[in-house]
Amino acid sequence: MATTRSQYTILLADDHALIRHGIRNLISNNPALKVIGEVSDGEELLEFLKTTQPELLILDISMPKLTGIEAVSRVKKLYPDIKILMLTMHKNKQYFYHAMSAGADGYLMKEDSDEELLLAIKRVQDGKSYLSPFLSQDFADDVISAYRNNKSSPFETLTSREREVLNLVVEGHTSKVMATMLCLSPRTIDHHRANLLRKFDMKNSVDLVNFAVRNGFVTPGD
Repeated sequence: MATTRSQYTILLADDHALIRHGIRNLISNNPALKVIGEVSDGEELLEFLKTTQPELLILDISMPKLTGIEAVSRVKKLYPDIKILMLTMHKNKQYFYHAMSAGADGYLMKEDSDEELLLAIKRVQDGKSYLSPFLSQDFADDVISAYRNNKSSPFETLTSREREVLNLVVEGHTSKVMATMLCLSPRTIDHHRANLLRKFDMKNSVDLVNFAVRNGFVTPGD
């Protein structure tokens, strides 16, 4: 059947065929939606997009060859108009933050209901962000409000080096040790630590570590 002008086009990216087929069957019951393709890994996804771009990409966060997080960054850089709804079994908030910081528009759990999937698609289609109800109760109200109102999280403003330093701070390393590990001067490390405190609006490293772990920006031991 040809895609009509009113149909919202969707691409499915998941390495499990049963998941893709289940979503396709559900979407096929909605005349306003149209699945235009399926891919099973990150490299296949990028190849598909070279010739055909959907309006929405439903993307598994755990895929071979190119992870879902990496795929989000690349797709958003190459095709900024494509909306991305992450589909995952991961309830750890760290995955959510990384996905949203990379540019995802929504975060749906694989155990969510069929109705919830359609709701997620509709919210993203309308230009809103979406968060699975399985996660929403675990988030601080201010964090939820920030994402649902398309405001930025402090994590989004961090440079790659600041993210490295944040992880090392959480692990309990001193500036001197971090300087050796990252081949930087202790003074440079202290500069990055000061930037982290400023961006997260924290008074000291203890508060920073507690906030970062509590809200899933990092996970100790990872």
